[in-house]
Amino acid sequence: MKALVIHAPKDLRLDDATADAGRPLAAGEIRIKVAAGGVCGSDLHYYHHGGFGNVRLREPMILGHEVSGHVVETGAGVSGLREGDLVAVSPSRPCGACTYCHLGQPNHCENMRFYGSAMPFPHIQGAFREELIASAIQCVPANGLTAGEAAMAEPLAVTLHAMHRAGPLLGKNVLITGCGPIGLLAIASARLAGAASITATDLSDFTLEMARRMGADRVINTGTHADGLAEFNVGKGHFDVLFECTGVASALIPALSTMRPRGVVVQLGLGADMQLPITLIAAKELDLRGSFRFHAEFATGVLAMQQKRIDVRPLITHEFALEDAEKAFQAASDRSCAIKTQIQFSA
Repeated sequence: MKALVIHAPKDLRLDDATADAGRPLAAGEIRIKVAAGGVCGSDLHYYHHGGFGNVRLREPMILGHEVSGHVVETGAGVSGLREGDLVAVSPSRPCGACTYCHLGQPNHCENMRFYGSAMPFPHIQGAFREELIASAIQCVPANGLTAGEAAMAEPLAVTLHAMHRAGPLLGKNVLITGCGPIGLLAIASARLAGAASITATDLSDFTLEMARRMGADRVINTGTHADGLAEFNVGKGHFDVLFECTGVASALIPALSTMRPRGVVVQLGLGADMQLPITLIAAKELDLRGSFRFHAEFATGVLAMQQKRIDVRPLITHEFALEDAEKAFQAASDRSCAIKTQIQFSA
């Protein structure tokens, strides 16, 4: 079995992987022939820098956590899945036994095992491999979708969780800063949730055009129009909800001035820590909320795609064969032409 393994920055190899290869299935497990996998920003951090922040590679690690595949075998006690089914595989594997799992907050599990993570040691090996053994409860039937669409369930779930964190969006004016994959999926999710208007900002005309395709009513290039948000500062502001998807102060701080009193700010983008205008936040009584990962929203996203209420296909801009995986990582690094780059593991 081949797997895509990062050994050090820019040292990406297609290695033989023996872990789980051919082992008998335990009760509740399924064997999956991986079909498609999306290259995420965290994968790119491992590829370019060997990690991010304090998280560093300390041993070779299989990358990948946005995958789909076909069931080839089911273990004892598995129901609702059969050989040949296409499944979207959630990379999130909470323990179900810790304090936060019992509180109904499994995305904050104290013993989380998330595919392709160097946070713990030994590292949690990822899902970019030809064959994957997973718990059946991680897998959502995705028949009727393409393998590429099913592999988009993970980033879509991230944005659906952010919608939950924001609260009701019906009739609200929404601002989304940053039009990478998460920002673009946030546009689709906000439209699904009933937003009255959606404005999106970015520094790239390419990504802003994609924002229009995903449902944004207005787009603003804040690189070429530094004062593009100024009109929304009139009075006490315009937007009810902000989804900040860049993780940088230069995007967040100007956006805060456009918020109405008691508006909700949902922070999705993860970057360096930043200084915030606390006086402005207090005076406007803004509600600042974090949003991290997901759980139940994974299945919700698959269903939304199956019901044609969200179309992720425009975001899949590049596809590469497994043998050309390094080219996939290089393409995914070019935001001037790539949104979501996927690797095809099998037909």
